[in-house]
Amino acid sequence: MGGAAKTLLTLSLSSNLFTLSRLPAAARRFSLPKPTRVLTGFRPLCTTTITPAVQVEDQDVLQPLKHSVLLERLRLRHLKSSSAKPQNNPNGERQSEDRSVRKKKVEVDSFGELGLTEEVLEALREMGIQVPTEIQSIGIPAVLEGKTVVLGSHTGSGKTLAYMLPVAQLLRRDEAQNGIIMKPRRPRAVVLCPTRELSEQVFRVAKFISHHARFRSTMVSGGGRLRPQEDSLNNPIDMVVGTPGRILQHIEDGNLVYGDIKYLVLDEADTMFDRGFGPDIRKFLAPLKNRASKPDGQGFQTVLVSATMTKGVQTLIDEEFQGILHLRTSSLHKKIASARHDFIRLPGSENKMEALLQVLEPSLAKGNRVMVFCNTLNSSRAVDHFLNENQISTVNYHGEVPAEQRVENLNKFKSDDGDCPTLVCTDLAARGLDLDVDHVIMFDFPLNSIDYLHRTGRTARMGAKGKVTSLVTKKNLMLATRIEEAIKKNESLESLSVDSVKRDVARAHITPQKTSNPKFTRVSNQKSKSRASGTKYAKTSVQPSKSVRAVKPSNTNNSKKAFSSGKRPSESRRTPAVKSSASKLSVVGFRGRTSWSNKKESSVAN
Repeated sequence: MGGAAKTLLTLSLSSNLFTLSRLPAAARRFSLPKPTRVLTGFRPLCTTTITPAVQVEDQDVLQPLKHSVLLERLRLRHLKSSSAKPQNNPNGERQSEDRSVRKKKVEVDSFGELGLTEEVLEALREMGIQVPTEIQSIGIPAVLEGKTVVLGSHTGSGKTLAYMLPVAQLLRRDEAQNGIIMKPRRPRAVVLCPTRELSEQVFRVAKFISHHARFRSTMVSGGGRLRPQEDSLNNPIDMVVGTPGRILQHIEDGNLVYGDIKYLVLDEADTMFDRGFGPDIRKFLAPLKNRASKPDGQGFQTVLVSATMTKGVQTLIDEEFQGILHLRTSSLHKKIASARHDFIRLPGSENKMEALLQVLEPSLAKGNRVMVFCNTLNSSRAVDHFLNENQISTVNYHGEVPAEQRVENLNKFKSDDGDCPTLVCTDLAARGLDLDVDHVIMFDFPLNSIDYLHRTGRTARMGAKGKVTSLVTKKNLMLATRIEEAIKKNESLESLSVDSVKRDVARAHITPQKTSNPKFTRVSNQKSKSRASGTKYAKTSVQPSKSVRAVKPSNTNNSKKAFSSGKRPSESRRTPAVKSSASKLSVVGFRGRTSWSNKKESSVAN
């Protein structure tokens, strides 16, 4: 390889000398200048240029120049190819796998390449969906292969179709291969959802696909009457969609039987294991695991779907489902690319309600649908009352609104009439709702980045554009700053929370104090000497310093009085300043308890 490069270089130099020899005497008197331009796409190594001052009329002279330039290009290309040799990498297999996955993501341009049948593709064509998303490209083949997987992707990325399409095809395949028919009260697929609203959305998708894939599904969820659900379960069914508590109730009443369940889906799995559904999930899984543990028992396939996945929830899932495969997209725990994020910092004297009005009114004037998120029920009621006083029609969505009323409020919000384009809600509306929202306003900033991601996921769904505006007060400034920095750098927001940010700040302050404090250094040296001498630190005789002996009794008495009154001496001096700052922060016109006095309340409405 090196000999060939030398040969090409020799040919290039000889051709240049030959060119100079062919030039006329007038042209040879001008020395060639230094290169002033570089050929596009090539490195500036030994490039030869001719200035317009040197004009050669003889075409025979220009031919050797063109030949030398071509030789120079060949030489550079040869050097570039020789430098790009494959290097020995211990992680070569892992990198090749990653490259194949990325290549697959780029090459998948239609659902037909994912192994779906024609009847399922017909349902997609009627929906008007042609190109699969990233989670659908990697999730559909894995489910079709019968793997137990976790599908992780941001909200609004098409996760419902990522598992519903292959499950529908598997149901049809089992019918064709094994001659399985529908039976009353014996479903073959069960989809568990944390809320009634999400169950209704998943059931609508299943119903639409069933018109083409020809399977029967039904929904049983909390908040509905039992009698109609019992009647639907007594009919032949293939799939049941519902909430864990109501499905377990039907199993205990004998309306639902485990025997034929082969496919299990846990939608919003992080909510399931993080919000108190863990016992119900384990209770539902126990008979299926016992059946699968028997020698001739039938196994089952599990698909978990989540928009976020914390380390704690991932540990629970790995313990509950041994050997489960995690499939995640590159957008998990990151900002949505088509959403704009604005952070409005409010000083202590700024009226938060007035700031909300200044942000909300221009957005409503453009005809946008807006969701206003609050951390507590009291805050939600105050915002709703304030907006109604300012002639802005709103609907509520929180834990104290009955289930039927919540559904009615959502229908009003989603209607095209535009009578109620503003939805005031808590984090109950942050998960599982497929809404066409143009603008998300966070009146109360969330306490962690996971809730921030779920709130922002209500807008900019399936590639649409959206806007997120956060009103940031002094107490949320640290967390909001960290989230804003991570969004600008397109970093993961997985581990950011109020507590973690406070711990990081405290550690940053403690470390320089330890290094700069001479007393701490002297005590640490004495501890190290005592350990080296083999004696305990408590037995070493340390002479007190003069500063310790010089303490006056009056000071100690004063300190005792201060501590007996429950205040430190330094705190008594700072009391007026604290009161003034607190009064500045409390100017917000809340009705009832203020959000600053609600620190201990839960940020999520049940």
